[in-house]
Amino acid sequence: MAGPKHPRHYEESFKRQIVQLYENGKPAREIKDEYDISHSTLHRWVQGIRDSGSTKAADNRTPEQNEPVELRRRDGQLEMEVDVSEQAAPVFARK
Repeated sequence: MAGPKHPRHYEESFKRQIVQLYENGKPAREIKDEYDISHSTLHRWVQGIRDSGSTKAADNRTPEQNEPVELRRRDGQLEMEVDVSEQAAPVFARK
């Protein structure tokens, strides 16, 4: 089930094939209908390939745009480490 909490994931090769269809003149409406892809998704893939040669979001963001993403990722990692430490503390306190 696709949705905000369960987005679809596409292989890079599939994305490139879709962009190639678009670049070769196939109308966006036909691509959207045939492959069940939203207009914004198709547009994002096309722009990504044109701008940086990649459809990956990280490759198409500026360093300033990547900074909050990296900080959120690091924050999540640190929270997980704290949780593990809190769970392990009673085990080590018994020894």
